[in-house]
Parts: sequence; C-alpha cells; structure tokens
Amino acid sequence: MKVIIAGAGETGTYLAQLLYKANKNIIIIDKNKDLLEYIDSHYDFLTKYGSSTSINDLNSIGINNADLFIALTQTEEANITSCILAKKLGAKKVIARIDNSEYLENDNERFFKELGIDSLIYPEILASEEIMNLINRTGASKTFTFAEGKLQLLAIKIKKDAPVLLKTLHEVTLEAGDLDFRAVAITRKNETIIPKGFNAFQEDDLFYVICNEQGIGKLMELSGKKQINVENIMIMGGSRIGLKTALKCEKRCRVKLVEKDRDKCEELSEKLTNTLVIHSDGRDTELLKEEGIEGTDIFIAVTGNSETNILACLHAKKLGVPKTIAEIENMDYLAVAEQMGIESVINKKTIASGHIYSHIMSKQVSSVQCLIGSDAEILEYTVRKGAKITKKKLMDINFPKKAIVGGVIRNDEVLIAKGDTLIEENDKVILFVLPEAIDKVNNFF
Repeated sequence: MKVIIAGAGETGTYLAQLLYKANKNIIIIDKNKDLLEYIDSHYDFLTKYGSSTSINDLNSIGINNADLFIALTQTEEANITSCILAKKLGAKKVIARIDNSEYLENDNERFFKELGIDSLIYPEILASEEIMNLINRTGASKTFTFAEGKLQLLAIKIKKDAPVLLKTLHEVTLEAGDLDFRAVAITRKNETIIPKGFNAFQEDDLFYVICNEQGIGKLMELSGKKQINVENIMIMGGSRIGLKTALKCEKRCRVKLVEKDRDKCEELSEKLTNTLVIHSDGRDTELLKEEGIEGTDIFIAVTGNSETNILACLHAKKLGVPKTIAEIENMDYLAVAEQMGIESVINKKTIASGHIYSHIMSKQVSSVQCLIGSDAEILEYTVRKGAKITKKKLMDINFPKKAIVGGVIRNDEVLIAKGDTLIEENDKVILFVLPEAIDKVNNFF
C-alpha cells in the first residue's frame, strides 16, 4: 500500500512511523529541508522536497498510484487544495486536516466529499472529546468508548494502596468472582504486555481493561480508585481545545478559564456564556489560590506549551486538586509527565493518527485507537460471514499471543470476552493488538 503524507511536522512524522511499522510504502513531501534531513537521518521511509499544492511535484512522487494521500501541513487551505489535486490526479483516498469546525457540519462535509475529499480531521475537536471522556471517568488515566459508551476501555494506574497490588489476574478473578471486565494489557516501564493469568499487578503499572457499565464500580474498587463528583473545573489556556472543552463543560458545572492574552480573553468571553474567563498567567500560584483552585475538582492545562502544562498541573496537584489533565505534544515528555503524578495526558498526534490509521486497515476495521506511550493499538473489527474467528471458541482457536479479544458487541448486547466465548457473524469485536500481530489478526477476520 502506497501512502503519501504532505507535511513533515510532528504529526506527519509520527503517523509515518506507525504506517511504516505496518509495512506500508511511505513518502513524505514538504518544503522544509531541515525537517526532511532530520527524517532522512532517523527513519527509513522516503522523503521528497517539494510542494503538495504543485501538480508537478505530486506527479513526480507518483500520486496517480497512491492508495492514500494525507494532508497534514500547518495551513488548512494548502491541505484542502492539495487533497483536491491529489484526488484529481489519481489518489484513491484523500484526507485533509482542518482548523474550521463549520466544515464538519453535515451539509458542509457533504460538499467536501463532492470536491473529492474523503475525510476531514480536526485534531482539536478529537482532543476535547477525549478530555470529556476523562471527566466522565475521573478514576481512569485514559478512556475509550465503543457502542455509544456501552463498552469502554479504561487505563488505570496501579498505586501502592491498590487492593490488586502484587496479586495475579487469576487470584483477582478467584477473589472477586465473575467479573464484568477483562484486563487486556499492562504497560510497565515502557513495555506493553498482553497479560496471562499468572501476571501480577505491580506499583505504577498502567493496565488496560475492557468493561461494561456494570463492571466499572467493581473495577474502581479493586484498583483503589474513586469517581470524583465533578462540580468545579479550571482550564488553563484559551486554545481551540480549551474553548471547545469549556463550551461542553459549562453546560454541566462551574468552569473557570485562565488565559494570559487579553485580546484572546475578550474573544473567549464573547463565545462562552457560563464560564468565568480570567486574564492572567496560569503559572501564578497565588492567583490560582485567589481564584479558588483549592476547591477545584479537575484542572486542565491546554496551552500551546508542553512544559507550561506539566508545571501548571504539578502546581495544581500540590494545591490539592484531585485530578489533572495536561496536553503534551512533545513525545519525549509523555512518560515523564505520568511518572511525575499527572493523572492523564492528551496528545493530538496520537489521537489524530488513530483516526487516520483506520483508513489503511481492512474494511472489517471500523475504528483504531493509538495509545500514548505504547506501540499497541485498539482495533474494532466487524466480523464477516465465514471468518476464521467464528469457527471455534476463543480458547480453542489459537489466536495470536500478541493480541487479545476484550469485548464483543452483538446487536444491542455487550459481552466481555472469555475463553469460552464464540464469536458470531456481524459481531463487533474490540481487540488490543501489538504491531507485530496485526497481519496475523487480520487473517482471523
């Protein structure tokens, strides 16, 4: 499969790495020679110096036989233009990153499809949706929803007071009885493990669990987590993510938004009807105290600076805020931030890449989620008639060891997968998969 990416920035490079690991033929085109030189010296995929809005440059990299063209430059207009050109020149599927939410409205999105653009992606909206999921599940470090929330995948950090600490999965099952959730992965010291019954939980493990609504209470109890009743939220940063998060949150609780740019504060005040907009530097601890941060349930830092977001969340923790969420775009800081005690981090690159990645998977894959700090992916498959996975129970089918089935959505019924589960035609199956197992897993569907 040939994939051309316009834009050698962090998002384009991160996505290229994912696709290259999946054995795709990758070409990145950009006008920034320094970025291209860096990519050439660190990675094995091809680069091209040129403009994605130039017909000659697109033709020179074989746009006519590209299976997928993705425009991720910093300019929305260039992304839209290059996608239209790429489609006209023969690319089978094209995706454009945008910055204008009005383009995603039903009639407008249809208009872009008529222009030949197959999909539009707005990373900031996706990021704000992830923040809302974290607000709804305050005990989790990360959360992913399927089947309109009926089935969820939560990432839980194991602390020294967790009841499951040092116990194996088998022991937890024996003590707790029949559970409405299933552990599908453990991230430990930058290594991702597909767990077996003999694996024990260790302090600072991040374990991923598929569960239904009935299983969430028991899951929180076993992991020593508590669901916070969220009434007060403070957001630092009037970025697009900050604005969209405030718009959603102000309908349900008290929201304060701190922004240091006066002009932006005035713009935010016009758009937000029930949010207190504060003109100040959110790193000022005394100001945060004056504005009532000690009574805040969740502190969200979404400025454009990763270091600022980390420091602000650490200040909030010291002042007693029970949950902090930081936007961190510098990939090198992700693991450090979690080790320093920031409960949840969001990263636009991984969020956007997961949505784009689903376009290169087989038709049976309806969604892909890429995980921060892990090469693993969460895949949602729709089972076709006669698929290999329907032939036997999961424990008898010799499923790849680097993958695990977590949950099944069958019509309106949600099932937690177990060894004796038999997958049926048209089921939606949620899997946790390491990269080396993706091709083997595809054979089962």
